Amino acid sequence: MWGRICLECDLLVLGWGWWACFHSIKQLNFISMTAHLDDATLTHHLAQSTADLLKGIRNVGALRDRALGEAGDDLAQNWIARVLEQHRPDDGFLSEEAADNPERLGKDRVWIIDPLDGTREYATGRQDWAIHIALVENGVPTHAAVGLPDLGVVFLSSDARAVSGPYAKRIVVSHNRAPAVSHHVAEKLGFVTSPLGSAGAKAMHVLIGDYDAYIHAGGQYEWDSAAPVGVCKAAGLHCSRLDGSELVYNNKDTYMPDILICRPELADDILEMAATFRQENGAY
Repeated sequence: MWGRICLECDLLVLGWGWWACFHSIKQLNFISMTAHLDDATLTHHLAQSTADLLKGIRNVGALRDRALGEAGDDLAQNWIARVLEQHRPDDGFLSEEAADNPERLGKDRVWIIDPLDGTREYATGRQDWAIHIALVENGVPTHAAVGLPDLGVVFLSSDARAVSGPYAKRIVVSHNRAPAVSHHVAEKLGFVTSPLGSAGAKAMHVLIGDYDAYIHAGGQYEWDSAAPVGVCKAAGLHCSRLDGSELVYNNKDTYMPDILICRPELADDILEMAATFRQENGAY
């Protein structure tokens, strides 16, 4: 087992455990604190470094289950907040893991973050968890990154491309509360529904062609979808509410009732099916 000494706290931390020490993270210097980073580069670095941090913490094996999830949430939030405080001190900030600061509502640029989307999946050793980093300007995600650390990939709005070709004939849904409308749409299209964890994981699997659509109703918050939508829209996928209206971010009320991310050629049919289902049933 190899290790390293933290030069600030004089602790010997074995193996990948050194990721759990913020002093050691600073010693890595993979983000130069004196250099200006453009928004695309900063978004990428935040997603990649947070992925490495969270994998390192979990690989130590010292924590499990709820304790591991809480540690991951806290450390990822602290890391992202500190980097943004240094590099973008004038921007607004909204995160699942931080108290909301209403000053963001008066800012044109706001970072909307979910440091660990799918805490339960992360804590129980599953792969369907994600990291969401989005810069929203005037309500629209302009730079976004979604990291799927256990797959070793970070999807970026700056170079995302959606897969085309034959349909997978699958619609991805929440494994906790799949909406009734998703089963209705799947039946009408001759598709099937499949559950998955993190919202970011679901959206990225549509992007790479494992699924043709992601349908959710029953509520999310802005941090659940800002980064996935930023990446998917840049890649050419359709992203909207289930009634077809635009997804707008940095609102006072951060609750978002429903979402559709799908291949663009399926959007009109799915939206029509969803509208009919709601008219007949009163809800999605």
